[in-house]
Formats: sequence, structure tokens, C-alpha cells
Amino acid sequence: MKTKTEQMYDSMPIWRLFFVIALPGMISMFAMSIYSIIEGIFIGQTLGENAFAAVNIAFPLVMINFSLADLIGVGASVPISIALGRGDKETANNVFSASTLMIFITSAVMGAIMYFAATPLVRFMGAEGDLLVTSVKYLRTFALTGPVTTIFFAMDNYLRISGYVKTSMVINVASNFATIGLLALFLFVFHMDVVGSALATSISMCLCSVVAITPFLRGKALLSFTKPKFSFSMIKQIVACGSPIFLSNIAGRVTSILMNISLMTLGVKVLGEGGGTTAIAIYAVLMYSSDLCWPLLYGISDSLSPAIGYNWGARNYTRVKKIASTVFLSTAVVGLISTSLLFFFPKTIASLFVEGEKQELLRMSAEAIRIFCYAYLFRWITVATQSFFSAIEKPLLATTMSVSMALIFPVLLLGALWYFELDGIWFNFVGVNILGAMLGIILLLFVLKEIKRRESELPKAPELYIATEPDTVSEPEAKQ
Repeated sequence: MKTKTEQMYDSMPIWRLFFVIALPGMISMFAMSIYSIIEGIFIGQTLGENAFAAVNIAFPLVMINFSLADLIGVGASVPISIALGRGDKETANNVFSASTLMIFITSAVMGAIMYFAATPLVRFMGAEGDLLVTSVKYLRTFALTGPVTTIFFAMDNYLRISGYVKTSMVINVASNFATIGLLALFLFVFHMDVVGSALATSISMCLCSVVAITPFLRGKALLSFTKPKFSFSMIKQIVACGSPIFLSNIAGRVTSILMNISLMTLGVKVLGEGGGTTAIAIYAVLMYSSDLCWPLLYGISDSLSPAIGYNWGARNYTRVKKIASTVFLSTAVVGLISTSLLFFFPKTIASLFVEGEKQELLRMSAEAIRIFCYAYLFRWITVATQSFFSAIEKPLLATTMSVSMALIFPVLLLGALWYFELDGIWFNFVGVNILGAMLGIILLLFVLKEIKRRESELPKAPELYIATEPDTVSEPEAKQ
């Protein structure tokens, strides 16, 4: 007998499914972006340009540790969803249990490496003096708390798979409000530097990791902990399914490091002594500005992935296409709104992160945002396509997309646009998303042909695979 969650994935009307699953996911991700924006405002307005640049230098290294957790968490979510679609709960629970243990061990090892290698890693990116010291302190704070904070990412995925969509949303929102409160306390009351920012994030994520894992420990969720049985095939499947998001994150961090090195070089060339720090500060403004928009795209795509994976496992290809179409349509709307917001209000957005007396930095940041904003006319295609490929267990296609978007295209354009100096770096984001959208459409056409072939191979009675729609479907919380 199917659980409420399985009925929801299997037969709930598509747009109702969107509002039940994707809307809370969007709210969760937007809450995260609100924290990121407020962090940028606090650091930029209170600690200044040097601290702003230091965070931007260290954060790619912080994200490498989080990326490993995503590799396992997202990689495990795909086989878990497909196993549930096939009715194989034993396999789903084993993958869930094994992946949680893998995340803890991996994060502990990476945290130790990041802590002891912090200074040479940051120095490699061109940081010296106060910038080096500040960046190292920020990185080491995250390294110490990594084994617990990284569990949060996986538990968020597993909660949504188990149907705890609203619970996931509440935890995410609470986490970000708690982080904002701690950030204000550490910066304005205790007058801490960037360590206060790192501590605020780490403490709130640790607390929320404990809350998120509780339903699984109590046996209240669709998934439950069992004694994990590791096998090469299971680890291979997790790595294969998680590789797209992992390689995207890692490639993105490598690209960020290359960007920081290029910005230090071009900044001095264009702006003179100290121009490298200014150029990196502008880049940080762009990244914080992007936090207004991209989490909504990711929230939609990521939230509906379990439903797509479940129906793919159940061979309900008609429903797979309908859910995917909803993802593409809704992300297109978000992309258009994002472009408009950044295009018409660049100076207002930049002023959030730049001190009032830094008028030249404000002007250059606004100009950079005006160039950067066109990326969102195309970014929705790449985000939705990559997520769709991952959900239907097409790791090679998803990996091709992610590596091209995060490393190959940016590096190629970095060289091609070098002549345009700093403007070439700002336009890099636009060019990457144009190329990514073209690649995504081509690969998507091949996948649609495969889906059509699979549909033709189904028995003549498709109703065997398509459940009737119940009048009402509720979340697991309703049973508690």
C-alpha cells in the first residue's frame, strides 16, 4: 500500500504538486538568499572592503567541503527516489543510512585538511597581509564545524523525499533567521570580525542538523535508519548520480579561484595599487546580488526532482514530462523577473553592500550588475535542464552540463574576453549561460527522443502505470 507521500508524487494534480512541493522549496531557498544578502550588507557596511574581499576569497574553499556533502546527499537522493518508485524500501533505507555515515566521515577528513592547509591555500589565490590573515580565520572556523554542518544539506533532501516539505521549509527559514540574529549579535554586540559571520552560520546549521535528523531517528519518516550495508555498486551509483552537482560545485570553486587571481591582476592593471582588492569586492557584490535570484531557480528545480525521479522509476513517463514542463515554465518566469530586477535597480542593489563614502566602488558595481543581469535570461534553462537530467538518472548528461557551465565555458571565455579587462569578466557570466542554454537544449532533444521510445515500449494498457487521482493528499505531518 502506498504512503501519503508516494500518492502525492504519483497522482496529485501537477500544479497542486508544484504549490505543495516547489513553493516551500522556493521559500526555503529564498530565506537562505535573504541571509546571504544580509550577511553581505553587514560585512560590507560594518567591516569594509577588505573583509568583503576576504570572505569572497575564502568562501570557494569553504564550499568545497560542502560540495562533498552535496555529492553524497544529492547522489543518494536519486537512487532513493527511484527505489521508492519501484517499491523497494529496503534499498532506499540502506542507501539513506550509508550516505549519512559517508557524509560525516568525509566532512571530518576534509575539515582537518582545510584547517591545517588554510594559509597556503589562501596565499595561492594572491592574498597577503591583512587580507591573508582575515581569509584564513574565516576558512578555519568553517573547517572546525564541518562534520555537523554538512549533514544539514543531506537531511534537507531526505526530508523532502519523505514528504516533509513544510518541515524542510520551516527548518530552512528558522536556520536563516537564527543565523541573522547570531550575526547581528557577534558583529554589533561582541564586535567580532569575519569569524563572527562564520560562527553565526556554523552554529545555526549545527542546531538545524540536529532538528532535521530527528524525524528519522524517531522512525516517523518514510525513510528510516538501518545498519548500513556498503557495496561497490551502491557507492558507484551515489557518486555517479551526485557527480553533476559535485563537479559543478568543484568546477565553480576552481573557476572562482581563477577569477580571484584574474581580478587581482586586472584590478591592479586597471585601477592601480590596491585595485585588486577593489575588483574582488565588485565581484563579491555581483555574487551577493545573484543571491537575490538564483536560489529561486534552484529551489523550484531541486524540490520537484524527487517527484520526477519517483515517476521515472514507476515508468510513468507522461507524468515525468508534465512535471518537467512545469519546472521549465516556472523557472523561465523567475529568470525574466530576475533580469528585470537587476537591470532596472543596479545602483540600489549595489548600495546594499557598499559603504556610502565608496562612491567609485558603488558606480563600478552598478555597471557590473547591469552587464551581469542578462545571464538570467538564459540561466533558467541550464538550471532546470541539469536538474532534470540528474532526476532521471542521466549523470553523464548532467555532468556534461555542470562541468561545461562551471569550468569549461568560463575558462574559455576568460581568455577570449581578456582584452575587455574587467568588463570582460562581468560579461563572462552572460556568455557562459548562453552557451549552457544551447548545450542544454541539444541534450534535452536527445532525452525526449529516448522518452518517446520508452513510451512506445510500454504495454498497451498505460493505466497499469498511471494511478488514479485521489480527492485529497496530505503530508506526513498530518499523521503526527
